[in-house]
Amino acid sequence: MDKRLSQSAYGGVKGEKYVPYVTDKENHGGSSVIMIMGAILAVIFAASTAYSGMKAGLTVAAGIPGSIIGSGLVSAFAKKKGILGKNLLQGMSSGGESIASGMIYVLPAIIIIGGQVNFISGVLVGALAVLFAIGTASLVENYLIVEEHGKLVYPESMAISEALVASEAGGDSLKFMGIGFGIGGILTLVTSQVFGWFNNMITYVGSSFYRWKMSTEVNPMLAGIGFVVGLEVSLTMFAGSILSNFAITPLIANFTQSAGSHAKDWNDASIFISKMDVNQVAGSFTKYIGAGMMLCGGIIGAIKLIPVIITSIKKTMAARNGNDEEKNNLGMWALWISIIAIFVVGFFISGHIAMAIVGGILALFLALLFVIVSARIAGTIGCSNAPVSGTTIASLVIMTLVFVMLGWTTNGHSQVLLLFGVFIVTAISVGGAYSQTQKVNFVVGGNRNEMMRYFMIAAIIGVIVVVGTTVILEPQLKITGSNPPFGMPQANLIATLTTGIMSGKLPWIMIIIGVVMALVCWMLGLPIMTVAIGFYLPISTTSIILVGALIKLLIEKVTKEKELRDKRVQSGVSLSSGLIAGGSIIGLIGIILHVTNVLSERTLTGFAGSNEMGLVLLVILVISVIVPLLSIKKVDGK
Repeated sequence: MDKRLSQSAYGGVKGEKYVPYVTDKENHGGSSVIMIMGAILAVIFAASTAYSGMKAGLTVAAGIPGSIIGSGLVSAFAKKKGILGKNLLQGMSSGGESIASGMIYVLPAIIIIGGQVNFISGVLVGALAVLFAIGTASLVENYLIVEEHGKLVYPESMAISEALVASEAGGDSLKFMGIGFGIGGILTLVTSQVFGWFNNMITYVGSSFYRWKMSTEVNPMLAGIGFVVGLEVSLTMFAGSILSNFAITPLIANFTQSAGSHAKDWNDASIFISKMDVNQVAGSFTKYIGAGMMLCGGIIGAIKLIPVIITSIKKTMAARNGNDEEKNNLGMWALWISIIAIFVVGFFISGHIAMAIVGGILALFLALLFVIVSARIAGTIGCSNAPVSGTTIASLVIMTLVFVMLGWTTNGHSQVLLLFGVFIVTAISVGGAYSQTQKVNFVVGGNRNEMMRYFMIAAIIGVIVVVGTTVILEPQLKITGSNPPFGMPQANLIATLTTGIMSGKLPWIMIIIGVVMALVCWMLGLPIMTVAIGFYLPISTTSIILVGALIKLLIEKVTKEKELRDKRVQSGVSLSSGLIAGGSIIGLIGIILHVTNVLSERTLTGFAGSNEMGLVLLVILVISVIVPLLSIKKVDGK
């Protein structure tokens, strides 16, 4: 077995003809020891992500940290299981973390509007979301992972795969991953995510005449993702950000200056519209245009995938007479159980038959829509920066509107609505993470059904942990004021959104504008969701992703010899995997240290806190990535 990930793992061959890293189909990575270690990792990542996400609104995908930690655990306690055991551990880490990365957007919102989270209801809704997400994603799994092999790049999946192979292989792959890990870890360590010694945010804001904002976060993890996804995707996303920050936001900001002296922001009565800065305009208006774009993009994308879903179902049913690897019995059972049970659970939490039926149908339809979208987004930019909150906003806008039309507008109705929202957001988050995990499984050569079982168990463990954590922290989550113990930015937005629609206070015009803009993108043949993601995400995120893609382009342009160019690019992917691993692991540790008050926030002054400091770090990042790759002079010793 070759001790490196082949170039065909990134494309160049049809998915059906791809030869995985492990070719022994009879070999499995599972065991009781692997299950126990995976369950422990699921608990750790679910709890830490839930806590840090509610505290600071930040989450870190667990696939890469899980693969690194899992490699150490397998080497110590289950060495015979090798890379397939490590693969299952990274999958279980992602399963546990994906629950928190979804649930924390909506579950605390029930508390914010004055309700109370019931442990049993929360666990039931979350568990059904897990079953539905895995069942739905499994229907399009063959299309997204096998048929689209090389077209959908799955940047984080490939980074995880590189990490797993590097732990086995050593040599150049491990060398360049180690270099990347060092660069990513050190830069993350010295910036605001951990010690906060140096400013890593470069921000320029336009004048009152033309109010724009250009920002870049010097984040090695995002730069690594940009190198992996390449120029086309990165540039399309950045185009969405340019449209948002240099056209739509300045346009709206220009009109806000003309507002009367008594006009206040629809979303915050303490803010006068005429005094709104760029960030406030973007948060109160532009962001909702992005939500409308994603809503329309999700609907169009799902309609396009209807034939794929039908074909997948037919193939699944036909596979009953095939070999074990082709069968999807577990996925089909999970899907049917969740579809039936959501109506029963809906009646249990609402006590209202009509509400259970309407809420169940809407939740299933919207979850189906955005689970498929989420699974595809995982193949485009990965899960760490997937706009889960944006798709959740779009879903809740539709559900809340229907509830209002049916006259269900009380606080109790809002709590039921939000529980259905928990189902949707959890399914969306799990769908992306599951697709990403199965791509790793495909590349490495693991057993599909085995990964499905282990991921499902880890995700259900994550549901129990996240709901339990929320219930325990409920007294702290109710505290408000100038410096609350938990910021919960996404949950506060969701609470504002639902109550705003219930009360009739929501900028519907912004949602409609977003839908129209998405339709224009569709008519022009542009990838709606990629543009919408760029429109919705901060430009600080999309710009550094573009920097990573430009580094890859530079390496390709200055290297004339094809073999050498391929080797440099492949080594660059390994280095980028290290950037993502170092940035995510050190970033996760930093978040935990901050939210547990082991480390405190620093106020930077002088050069250390300036834009110039950020530019220096950006130059250091770019040079430290380019130099090792250009130092590769020979191919296989020739």
